[in-house]
Amino acid sequence: MGDWFQEKGIKPMIIGAEGEAFDSPDYLYELKLDGERCVAYLDNNGTDLRNKRNLKMLPKVPELSEIHTQVKCRCILDGELAVIHDGKPDFFLIQRRSMMSNPVKIQLEAQRHPACFTAFDILYYEDHPVTDLPLTERKKLLKSVIKEESPRFAVSRWIEGQGIAFYDLAKAQNLEGIVAKRKDSRYYCDKRTKDWIKCKFLKDSDYVVCGYIPKENHMTSLVLGQYRDGQLVYKGHVTLGVGGEAFQKIRSIPNLQEPPMDVPEGNERAIWMQPKLVCTVKYMMKTESGSLRQPVFKGLREDKRPEECEED
Repeated sequence: MGDWFQEKGIKPMIIGAEGEAFDSPDYLYELKLDGERCVAYLDNNGTDLRNKRNLKMLPKVPELSEIHTQVKCRCILDGELAVIHDGKPDFFLIQRRSMMSNPVKIQLEAQRHPACFTAFDILYYEDHPVTDLPLTERKKLLKSVIKEESPRFAVSRWIEGQGIAFYDLAKAQNLEGIVAKRKDSRYYCDKRTKDWIKCKFLKDSDYVVCGYIPKENHMTSLVLGQYRDGQLVYKGHVTLGVGGEAFQKIRSIPNLQEPPMDVPEGNERAIWMQPKLVCTVKYMMKTESGSLRQPVFKGLREDKRPEECEED
C-alpha cells in the first residue's frame, strides 16, 4: 500500500463483540456516540471527511471544513460525525443530513443543527501510519496533535478500569452505551475485532429494507432482511411513519413483483422493492426465534451496503 494520506482509501476497524458492561484493568472505556463513523484526513491544505464507504462527507457538513486548523500536523483520525441536540447525539439529525443533496438546505441545517467530529483514534502521524502502536500510545499521540478543541471538533474522553460505573452513568443519561477497548490493542483497517466490545442499553442491528406494508393512521410496516451465506433471509417488521424523508427515499426504490426472499404468511399485502437500502432498528431484545422485542426504526444508513447486513 502506498501513502495512506494521498490515497485516502482507509476503511475503519469495526467493533467485533457485544456484551454486558464489565470492569477490567486491561481495558479503557469510551462513550458510544450515536452518529456516523468517519475518517478525517487533516493537513495544511484542508479537511477531508470520508464515511465507511469512503464517500466524501464534507459537502454534507460544510461547517466542519476548517477543523484541519485545529491540529498541529498532517494526520488521519478515526472518529464519529454527530449532531448534538439537547446535550446528546441525535442519530436522526445526522442521518437526515447525510441524505441531503440540496446545498441551500444543507447550509440552513448546518446553521440550525451544526455537526461535530469527535476523534477517538489516530491512524497516521506526519508521514507514516501508527496503527501498530498500542491503543494507549495512540491515545497519547492523538492528544498531542490537537491544538485546541471546539464545539465542532473534539477528542473522545475515556476512563480506565471502571466499565460498569461508566455504563450506568451513560444509561442514566439515556445515552447509547459505552465501548470497551483493550489497552494494548493494535488498529487493523477494514477488520472486525473483539478487542473492541460495545456495551449498549438498547441493542440495535442493521437490516436490508425489502418491502413495506401500508397500515392505518399514516403508518407503514417495513419488511426487514439480513444476509446469510449470501442469501437474504426474512427478519420481521418495524413500524415507520409515512411523512418523513426516510419513507420518501424508500418509495423511490424500484418495486419487485415477487419478494426478494422467502417470507411467512402475513406479508401478502407487502409492496416489494429492490434490496438497495439499509436501515438501523433498535430493540430491547431478541426472542429465541430471532424476532425483535419492541423494535423502533432508527433511520436509514447511507454508509453501509446491503450485502454488509449479515445475520446477527
